[in-house]
Amino acid sequence: MSRGLEQEAPYRGVAFFSMGFRPFFLSAALFAGMAVPLWVLMLNGVEGVTVRYSPRWWHVHEMVFGFLPAVILGFLLTAIPNWIDRPPLRGAKLAGLWVLWVIGRVVIAVPWFPPLVVAMLDGAFLVTAAGLLWREIITTSSWKIAPMGVLVSFYALANLLFHVLTLQERNADFPPRMALAVLLILLVVIGGRIVPNFTEEFFEMRGRPERPSTFSRYDGLAIAMVVFSGAVWVEWPYERGTGWLFVLAGLVNAGRLVRWKGWLTWPEPLVLVLHVGYGWVAAALLLVGGSLLGIGLPPPDALHALTAGAVGIMTLGVMTRASLGHTGRPRHAGPLTVCIYLMAFVGALIRVFGPSVGLAHRVAMGLAAISWSGAYLLFAAFYGPFLLKPSVDE
Repeated sequence: MSRGLEQEAPYRGVAFFSMGFRPFFLSAALFAGMAVPLWVLMLNGVEGVTVRYSPRWWHVHEMVFGFLPAVILGFLLTAIPNWIDRPPLRGAKLAGLWVLWVIGRVVIAVPWFPPLVVAMLDGAFLVTAAGLLWREIITTSSWKIAPMGVLVSFYALANLLFHVLTLQERNADFPPRMALAVLLILLVVIGGRIVPNFTEEFFEMRGRPERPSTFSRYDGLAIAMVVFSGAVWVEWPYERGTGWLFVLAGLVNAGRLVRWKGWLTWPEPLVLVLHVGYGWVAAALLLVGGSLLGIGLPPPDALHALTAGAVGIMTLGVMTRASLGHTGRPRHAGPLTVCIYLMAFVGALIRVFGPSVGLAHRVAMGLAAISWSGAYLLFAAFYGPFLLKPSVDE
């Protein structure tokens, strides 16, 4: 969401389906708040919990292809209409897309449906979403945002490939890795747009003379490094050369973050949290790279710096800002919102570093789940009424 995308056009239908951020942000928060604790229960061998796939594959699929796409689409369906000056997807069409997402979560959660039916129903959401994005891009000849269509299409393809491989009872590590590479690219592309924009807006409102660095070749290098290292990681995930690429990409993106002067935004957590989230992106690149080089954390813990850290902080930062700005409320993070950020941050820290500092694995998983998922449940409890009701300025 770039500057200016803070007001929601009047809508006479059901408020919940007036813009994409409403159903998808709330649903993603509720799902994250329930799915991770359920995974921890399955991890601890609690009987009576049965899902479509093995506990590990259910957890991987539902976080990568269930939770994350809801957040991504909630953002894109809200931001892109402003970028291309088009009415947003709303009403019955938005409700239909949301129902597809819900159906996907149901058929993955219960083991009653034939595998082919599961693949078709779950795959339909991202395929449809990609088609809707391409329709907007082609109709308006907005080729500058074509990369968004390409990335969502790759995401949809990765989900379909996951189902194909599991239907064939083959190893399905490749599709989630492909999707996470796409996610990394989205984080550095979209983060590189919104973080400096909102930082500049904050400086202007506070009358400060400082400004974040404008987009330059350095930013292009930071993005290119992530694209290249992510592509190499998808194909060669365990090579030392891949590790070095990740480390270099992490260093370059850490430098990119410094250029935005985020430490000056401490008076407004709504802006500061985006810098912290992008810091997790750089840290994830460094930690994953180090793990491939045999330095630092085990690969699963390092990877959670991306999924629990970067994703957890960045998504909540975007979700809170959008939920305030688009519903006509002041763009300020109060104590409860700061608590949401801190819970997600602590949960990510425990998940990433807990086992390496001596916490028993199951204890670390449980504490991380309580804190991280609790942040999303708190978001749903506090921001849910904002998302269900019309904007206060209508």
